[in-house]
Amino acid sequence: MPIFTPGRRWQPAYSPFKQESFGNLVLENIEYAIKSPLFGCRMCGNCLLQETAFICPMECPKGLRNGPCGGSTPEHCYVDKTRPCIWYKIYERSFKLGREEKLLEVLPPLDWEKVGTETWGDVAATVKKNGAGKVFKSIVLNQGESRWKTWELVFGAVRQPDWWKGDSEYHAPGYSEPVSRLEKAFKNGEFVVACEIAPPLSVSTKKLIENINIVKPYVTSINFTDNASATPRMTSWACSKIAIDNGAEPVMQIAARDRTRASLQGEILGASALGVRNMLCITGDSPILAPQPRGRMDINDMDAIQMIWILRRMRDEGHYLDGREIKFPPKFFLGAAAAPFASDPKFQAIREHKKFNAGAQFFQTNLVYDPERMEIWLNELGKRNILGKIYIMIGITPLKSAKMAHYMTQVPGVFVPKAILDRMDQADQKGGPAGAQEEGLKIALEIIEKIKGKQGIQGLHIMPVGWEDIVPRIVTEAGLLPKGFVKPEAVSPKTAA
Repeated sequence: MPIFTPGRRWQPAYSPFKQESFGNLVLENIEYAIKSPLFGCRMCGNCLLQETAFICPMECPKGLRNGPCGGSTPEHCYVDKTRPCIWYKIYERSFKLGREEKLLEVLPPLDWEKVGTETWGDVAATVKKNGAGKVFKSIVLNQGESRWKTWELVFGAVRQPDWWKGDSEYHAPGYSEPVSRLEKAFKNGEFVVACEIAPPLSVSTKKLIENINIVKPYVTSINFTDNASATPRMTSWACSKIAIDNGAEPVMQIAARDRTRASLQGEILGASALGVRNMLCITGDSPILAPQPRGRMDINDMDAIQMIWILRRMRDEGHYLDGREIKFPPKFFLGAAAAPFASDPKFQAIREHKKFNAGAQFFQTNLVYDPERMEIWLNELGKRNILGKIYIMIGITPLKSAKMAHYMTQVPGVFVPKAILDRMDQADQKGGPAGAQEEGLKIALEIIEKIKGKQGIQGLHIMPVGWEDIVPRIVTEAGLLPKGFVKPEAVSPKTAA
């Protein structure tokens, strides 16, 4: 185990992707010989130790460089339970050192041209550029803010290349009028109800269209998952287009796990051209949750925060990540996932704050079965002065059986109180499957009633997990029918393959 990093290295160090000069190879080997035993260095060539409390984030199996995933726990990493969650350790140490605000800076993805090479040469070049004597004099002789400014002058330039320019400031959207019905509903002060539909496992769209038409009159928007649990289904953008064709407002989910920077930017342009106006960025489940054979598990090219940063700049600044101008930029309402129970609420609040700063305009949370405990997370967002500045939809899944309730306790980032497990067990024993379903519905309605009145919550996100026909009943019995609602008649789908 490295001296300063509380975990073993997930994978061996990288090798350069190009032939290096003899001098560079010598410097790389010296740097590795020192940093490997100290930090578990993988020679990523894009060192972030200054911002991560001197714990290497490349110990994370997902390779996340902006904070923990939604499955973070104090006990272990959900990808590999034999190791700690390295980002939980980074947050823990940062709070102890009083450096937690450093974690708000939006850090760039790897520059793969530099992967496997040293970082010290970049530091030396920056020092030389700013005057070596001046830099060393300031670091050695100055105190407090003056020393910090010099330190940041050197390492900030190395950490934040010109193609990224990440910071820890809030970035408001570069437009004023709503670009989607969902955004308009939020701005009008409505309590929004959204619904999630799982995409089909085949090319048949009959059931998908039926489900869209079942929930459409009762919700403002429909979210389509993007290969949840790293398991292939129809793409989110295709489902979103089908929703538009059938008169529904889609939220297109985008998982970083399956995308490169080029594919992300190209897919967003295509989806925007097709009329998709709501985008939800998530890091995505690890392939450890997928059926075998599993895909690559050691690193993501991007995380959710980096995707938000890239997409906001495409929309508001009109250029690609590489700096090229976009003559007709895409238009969309940008969202992110939030996880009230993933780890310590004050840690999660920083993660959520970072997404808000990067450009997220709304949150869809993970499943909530404990509204009282969720309030601790809301209070932490309030302390960070972002509650009420970002639209929050709370995730609700009605429990269909006792077996489902117990399964939910194994889902990363989800907490189910024992009282609910006991209720579902008793309902199943007394009333069988039908009794358990009714009890699950009753529990969902109780949670919704508690959620509706909480400050800072602007909506509900129902995830029925294949039980789409229960959505009309939930919305109706919760008293959340939209204004001017008219009970729909039977609808024939426009197209069904």
